[in-house]
Amino acid sequence: MPPRLILLIATAGLLTAGCAAIDAINPFAKASTVKPLTAFTPTVATRSLWTASAGKARDYTFVPAVVGDAVFVAGQDGTIRRLEGGNTVWKISTGHALSAGVAANDRLVVVGTPKGDVMAYAAADGKALWQGKVSSEVLAAPVIGDDGVAVRSGDNRIFLLDANDGGRKWVYQRAMPTLSIRGAGSPVFADRFLFVGFPGGRLVALSLQNGAPVWEGPVAQPKGATELDRVADVVAQPAVDGTQICAVAFQGRVACFDMGQGGALVWSREMSSTSGLVLDGRYLFVTDDKGAVHALDRLTGSSLWKQDKLLNRRVSGPAVRGGLVAVADGEGYVHFLSREDGSFVGRHKTDGTPVRSPVRLLGSNFLVQTAGGDVSVIEAQ
Repeated sequence: MPPRLILLIATAGLLTAGCAAIDAINPFAKASTVKPLTAFTPTVATRSLWTASAGKARDYTFVPAVVGDAVFVAGQDGTIRRLEGGNTVWKISTGHALSAGVAANDRLVVVGTPKGDVMAYAAADGKALWQGKVSSEVLAAPVIGDDGVAVRSGDNRIFLLDANDGGRKWVYQRAMPTLSIRGAGSPVFADRFLFVGFPGGRLVALSLQNGAPVWEGPVAQPKGATELDRVADVVAQPAVDGTQICAVAFQGRVACFDMGQGGALVWSREMSSTSGLVLDGRYLFVTDDKGAVHALDRLTGSSLWKQDKLLNRRVSGPAVRGGLVAVADGEGYVHFLSREDGSFVGRHKTDGTPVRSPVRLLGSNFLVQTAGGDVSVIEAQ
């Protein structure tokens, strides 16, 4: 589901979500002028290698999962598909409306529902394997690691489920601020920990053994006179490369930490984003909440370039491959930027509906799933 701000109400010791989103403080619902597309002379040719259907996302956000040459996709109607080369290897109906997915490895495919059900199927043939339960709706795609399946519930509790039967291994919860953004990024397994970004601007490393917090990194510091001003949530999934882990917060900062030094802060700089970030060998790329795409030096945080000609186009998180950075927007366009200077080098139109999740990689190509249900693999050369 696209990020929306909701009121969290504490009653009888339980943290529960308010009944409705507050659209007036939704970062994607503000009345704003969408910048028209900028004309340019393409220097990169793009073409769709294949397009398939995943089923409509409706109000939720679904992320395709890549395992080798296989792409696993799901739609809100409860359908899951395994695609290879654009062909459907298998297709199943879960019998449930879905709200999040897909997580996959060579053995499992995992999805979540608005009622907190977590369901696993065999990657080989789609056979139902197990069903687990978390405390509220699942808005972020689960994550599969060697130690289990990590699931984030809508009330910001983190569950680690047994990958063999869906049994609960542990749950982590913390106090939440009065206001937070509805919708959050998936956790990340790295360096013997599970890393999770939280409302209040904290990046937390949880022990895989028992879910205890090992360290917290300050990505943002809530500030301001009102509760709305003080919203500073880590919404997008953190990015990991080697011993470096980076995260970005809405109304906060982008910050990088050294896992080899106990989570020591390497650098930070002001930034507001709900879309996401990605690392390559030299740079960090991040999309801010106005739609600008930034390239930063991953060692120092210094700015290298900024592409601001996608203002208010609801731009997705980026993907980087070779000399190209790819982002998608709310009208289904995939934009290809030069990795070196951020200039437009190519553009590809999908089905015209929003691409809410970050662009993914499939080998040397780019993979997107639209809200309208199309899954496309795009070659850019």
